[in-house]
Amino acid sequence: MRVYVPLTLPGLAALHRSGELGPAPLTAFAVTPALRDWYGEGADEEELEYGALGEAAAGALRLLAADPAAPRRRVVVVAEVADGAVDADPREPGAVTLTAPVPLARLASVHLDAADAEPAVAAAATAGDGDGDGDTDPGHELLWYGVQEIPHLL
Repeated sequence: MRVYVPLTLPGLAALHRSGELGPAPLTAFAVTPALRDWYGEGADEEELEYGALGEAAAGALRLLAADPAAPRRRVVVVAEVADGAVDADPREPGAVTLTAPVPLARLASVHLDAADAEPAVAAAATAGDGDGDGDTDPGHELLWYGVQEIPHLL
C-alpha cells in the first residue's frame, strides 16, 4: 500500500539520520475504501492519490503549528508498505496508522514546499493553529523530489 506521511524538515532530518521513519505508531494517509467512497464513483486513481497527498500536506501543516521552531515548509514522504502494517482510521477518510517503522529503503519520494512558500505556509499554520479551522491552504503546490535527494533538502 502506498502511504503519504506528513513530516517537518526536522522530522525528515531524523529520518535521514536513523534510516527509518518511526517509531510507530505513525499517522499517515492512503487511498482507503473510505476515501474512495468520499470521492465517489467518478474519481480515478490519480485523483485519489492526489487527495491522500493533500490530506498529508494538511497533516504536515498541523505538525508545523505544533512546532514553532520548525522551518515553515510542509514535508510529505511517500512510502510503499505492506497492507498488514496499516490500520485504517474509521473517523477520517484516507487516514491510516502505520503500526511499524518504515525503513528508508521503502520510501518512493519526498514532497516539500519551495523556500518561497515559507511566508504563506507560516500564515496558514498560524491561521489554523493545527486544529483544522481557518484558512489553512497556503496556495502552493508541494515539489517532488527523489529519495536520493534528501541530503540536499536538509
